[in-house]
Amino acid sequence: MMTHTYQLTGMTCSGCENKVKNNLLILPDVTSVEVSKENNSATIGMDKHVGLAALQKALGGNDSKYQITETAHYEVQDETRSWVQTYKPILLIFGYVTAISLMFAWQNNTLNAMVFMRVFMAGFFLVFSFFKMLNLKAFAESYAMYDIVAKKFSAWGYVYAFIELGLGLGFAFNLSPVILNWVTLVVMTVSILGVLESVINKKKIQCACLGAVFNLPMSTVTIVEDAIMIAMSAAMLIVM
Repeated sequence: MMTHTYQLTGMTCSGCENKVKNNLLILPDVTSVEVSKENNSATIGMDKHVGLAALQKALGGNDSKYQITETAHYEVQDETRSWVQTYKPILLIFGYVTAISLMFAWQNNTLNAMVFMRVFMAGFFLVFSFFKMLNLKAFAESYAMYDIVAKKFSAWGYVYAFIELGLGLGFAFNLSPVILNWVTLVVMTVSILGVLESVINKKKIQCACLGAVFNLPMSTVTIVEDAIMIAMSAAMLIVM
């Protein structure tokens, strides 16, 4: 693996950073991208060398406000992060949410599966919506890179974050469980389609599940995350 450092101008906000990162990650042979608007820099990991012209084209061509120029090269052999390091934020969230759900669901020395799923889904949606709300614009731009609805309807990213918030509050207060589970089943099924398409086609796109806070790659972890919500909502509907 090789890592190249470039000067990259034109970024003025975190939304710009997110857009530039996603545009570069789509390129074949690009494995990682780190950008900084403060330093006007981009550090790009590659399996094979990608020319400067290809990088500029991915950013919108020579007329784009984002201009990339070469500054320094260096190769890195053992800088790839482990799977656990890469997905540590999601693993920690799932661990905490699972622990809290088990605490609430353990009643009379038995595990109440319905309570466990309801509390888990409440925690899942509230935590994930929180990270999206930290930078709603950046999340919406990142989400539009792969979601089948957001690609055609750019405002869907904003709507989706509030839907997650509403679902989280609804599950927390146990409001209209049948309606909540149907909404979850439909929304998460639609969401997983874009994820599946990106993973199957091996697109190197940043996952927007935790907004623009963490640089998490799209992978089977994202599929599992959505699939759990789909399975839980379906199971609760069947039991009801």
